[in-house]
Amino acid sequence: MSRPVIGIFDSGFGGLTVMRALLPLIPQADYVYLGDTARLPYGSKSRETIARYAVSSARFLEACGAQLLVVACNTASALALDALEAEAKIPVLGVIEPGAAAAAQASSEGHTGVLVLATQATVQSHAYARACAAHGLQAFEKACPLLVPLVEEGWIDHPVTEEVLRIYLTEALAGAREQNIAPTTVLLGCTHYPLLQPLLERVLRRHFPPAPGLAAMRILDSAAATANRVAARFPGTPAAASAPPVCRFFATDSVEKFQRLGSSFLGQAISRVQLVDLGG
Repeated sequence: MSRPVIGIFDSGFGGLTVMRALLPLIPQADYVYLGDTARLPYGSKSRETIARYAVSSARFLEACGAQLLVVACNTASALALDALEAEAKIPVLGVIEPGAAAAAQASSEGHTGVLVLATQATVQSHAYARACAAHGLQAFEKACPLLVPLVEEGWIDHPVTEEVLRIYLTEALAGAREQNIAPTTVLLGCTHYPLLQPLLERVLRRHFPPAPGLAAMRILDSAAATANRVAARFPGTPAAASAPPVCRFFATDSVEKFQRLGSSFLGQAISRVQLVDLGG
């Protein structure tokens, strides 16, 4: 049996956290990752431009042999998934619906509040709120614009980042209370944020302990939830799985930075990144 090829794209390297979660779940697949670093940030662009960028990325990955497209970018998942599904010749999966589904699975009767931490563009789209509502959940979405640059600076366990998280959570929980939402789950709505999960857990323990008789807020990662959804499409291991996955990496700009930062997101060294030009 031939090995499946999974295509993954993001505007940068955050989507490598999705790939990081996929590798142990589907070792029988090969992977092609595209970081559209020449055209980031997607969040500052119009919906039409984001859709055009996303479709061109999808076509590139299709040409590389991808049989499934994972949109490991919350902004593209929020604003361009319909365009991708209409244009792509292969199945397409975004990161938002799997995250909302995981939050629903983790919720219990009478505890349907979800706190979504995401970028400004993702929050403004209200994609998580809609996806959570479809699962019977109430979501409060909080934009955390400082977290991505802090992660890319490598400050994933730094006092400054801890204080920023504390401030964002204080504001978010106050805003949720005003809307009569009592979050029991924190959903990480940006693929950079999994690197902050240990620090976030510490901040929650130190500054936001649960009330007596209540469990601590659970942290869910949309990247991991997406990987689990993809893995469900590839049950079993074919005979061709004896070889380790072949992973190819492409970027539209700054391949050296991609290789350096991407290794921390992937959790292993990236030996080679190829430059590709997808146009304007």
